[in-house]
Amino acid sequence: MAEIIQRDGTWTFDGDTLRLVPGHDKNVGLLRKTLGELEVPVQALAGISFEHGKKQGRLRLRLREGSDPLTHVTGGKLADAADPYQLTVDADRYGVAEYFVDEVRNAHLIEQVPTDPCTAYLLSGPPVPLSVSAGDGTASFDGERVRLEWKWNTEEAKAASGTRTLALDDIESVEWQPSAGLENGYLRFKVRNASTKAPPKYDPNAIELWGFKKDPLMSLIAAAVQARLPHPTAETSPAEPQKSLTAAPAPTADDHDALLRRLRELGELHQAGILTDEEFTMAKQAVLRRM
Repeated sequence: MAEIIQRDGTWTFDGDTLRLVPGHDKNVGLLRKTLGELEVPVQALAGISFEHGKKQGRLRLRLREGSDPLTHVTGGKLADAADPYQLTVDADRYGVAEYFVDEVRNAHLIEQVPTDPCTAYLLSGPPVPLSVSAGDGTASFDGERVRLEWKWNTEEAKAASGTRTLALDDIESVEWQPSAGLENGYLRFKVRNASTKAPPKYDPNAIELWGFKKDPLMSLIAAAVQARLPHPTAETSPAEPQKSLTAAPAPTADDHDALLRRLRELGELHQAGILTDEEFTMAKQAVLRRM
């Protein structure tokens, strides 16, 4: 097991799953604190990196496309303090961070995680019910319906439509956009047979965001809804049901024959020149530790 404990949070890896627990430091964003502990299966990882700095470094996880509804709706637009897949590391813990990266990379290599996009989510998204008040309204989601309520400062033309209740079956897509410069952000739901080109300020199916502290929390509403919509990269037809990309379970520690087969596979990859000497040595050592 590998573990790194920082004021920013604690990351633990048991060979199969990364557990990300946010810290209580004042620099930890409200989104990370609200989201709480996350479990990321190694099959959802595209990679892990550690970036050195003069005073602090940063661990970063990169998830496979289509594996996480939150990553899908935020599209890399979350600020560092709000991103749950980053961890600030103090300079005196650089050695621990590098060891942590090696352990995750070894497991990632041994499990032969695919590089292609997922066609099913491997993370479940934020739990529901969920309610967030920011910008010109309050959005609530109970797993089946989205409820949009307006504040006193909502544009009159939009508020006149009253509280909105959107059934999940009527929602085609959801979009979250943070504020940037002079441009306000928004949370918008595209509803079947109700398309509009109105800006979020006037759209009764959107909440306008003004760049305040709670704005990122609206991405949790978006992710919770996205997790229950058809997967964005899935292309299915009645004659060809969707195939789950959930990987086959990894061999258990006592499955000696499976681990021996994996050692032989690694040897063949090394002889073929696909693995470098260093990669082969690290991967072999990881297998031997599991044996």
